[in-house]
Amino acid sequence: MDQPSEPTDQAFPKTYVKGFHDDEAVKKMKYSNLGNTGMQVSILGFGASPFGGGYHPISEEDAIGSIRTALTKGINYIDTAPWYGNGKSEEMLGKALKDIPREAYYIATKVGRYQQEITKMFDFSEEKVLKGFEESLEKLGLSYVDLIQVHDLEFAPSPELILTETLPAVQKIKESGKAKFIGITGYPVDELKNIYERSTVKIDTILSYCHLTLNDSSLLDHVDYMKDKGVGLINASPLAMGLLTHGGPPVWHPLPQEARQVAANAALYCQEQGINLPKLAVDYTLSQKNIPITLLGMSSISEVHRNLDVLHGDLTDKEKEVREFILEKFFRHAKQKSWEVVEVEKYWRKLKAAQSQTS
Repeated sequence: MDQPSEPTDQAFPKTYVKGFHDDEAVKKMKYSNLGNTGMQVSILGFGASPFGGGYHPISEEDAIGSIRTALTKGINYIDTAPWYGNGKSEEMLGKALKDIPREAYYIATKVGRYQQEITKMFDFSEEKVLKGFEESLEKLGLSYVDLIQVHDLEFAPSPELILTETLPAVQKIKESGKAKFIGITGYPVDELKNIYERSTVKIDTILSYCHLTLNDSSLLDHVDYMKDKGVGLINASPLAMGLLTHGGPPVWHPLPQEARQVAANAALYCQEQGINLPKLAVDYTLSQKNIPITLLGMSSISEVHRNLDVLHGDLTDKEKEVREFILEKFFRHAKQKSWEVVEVEKYWRKLKAAQSQTS
């Protein structure tokens, strides 16, 4: 496994708490500097989106067990949002973090994306940003978060709304001391960079997902830009939101069926070879250089251990051979690798239809 970019020289990161952490596990973990924030983050971050139940039901016991295990083993960054299960992810985290030292972790939540109902899905207004964030803090049981992010900003009616209202509202939250840093998230990296370049509010981190996977490694084209700007690059979803699994993606996955079939064929080939596709996918992403952190959804103690085993281990020769085969045979030359615009256009069609029915 390659070393992360700019690994920290300390045996223990700033989040180390004597008596809480498994010392040997923390020493084994790799940490990187997240841009210019000063945060020393584990290169594997805890994605709490599964706590919202979007992939499968999860019990409170599993949620609490998974987060506690992850943190004691050296994972020190947690990502959540009110969008995940209409706040359920934040609520479960609130219960799970109750007995965990606050200094043992960094936590990020988001504003802008909220409920499944189409007319209540997005709201980037100042009023909603401020109110929604307070609700997030209450669910989490915290007085502050380390990072507040504008969630999936490509769905906003215009970039101007993000620039003139949403980000200034987030800046107010930062100035209040309830958030230390500001970030933006979304799928299209070019659009995120455009907002970053135009913003008068200092943006500390940029999160994009599903762009550093076996089927789409386009995020690597943007690594040097982020590093030069001192922006903390956060990569998410090495399994491409369930696409790179043997069970396949959930029904709501936005990738067109033809492209899904390519991944299904790769999964079938792996199965025939007795090889675990998710393991290949996670190792591929975590092995990339200059990526400070990758978020991976985890919802049980066994999943945490499995992902740590991938992080700290090496693939067998056969696993490497199978991965290279599926990269060449199925993914490198695939016609469609992303779904940019697809989700956004679908959202606006549905919203207009819903609004016309009520007018």
